[in-house]
Amino acid sequence: MATNEYQVTGMTCGHCEMSIREEVGEIAGVQDIQVSAQTGRLVVTGSDSVEDSQILTAVTEAGYSAVRAV
Repeated sequence: MATNEYQVTGMTCGHCEMSIREEVGEIAGVQDIQVSAQTGRLVVTGSDSVEDSQILTAVTEAGYSAVRAV
């Protein structure tokens, strides 16, 4: 199990959070998703097989951009 944090740009409301949650939730192995438009943070917990590229692609498909937080 791994937990990774991302900085998302472009989120402004609960609908934005829901869009990201839905897209990231479709990735196999994702267990938990925490997303906040207020902080611009996305925290994803899932199996070790979930890759950053999958998360970043899902965020892009939702209409936002993200980078892995350091």
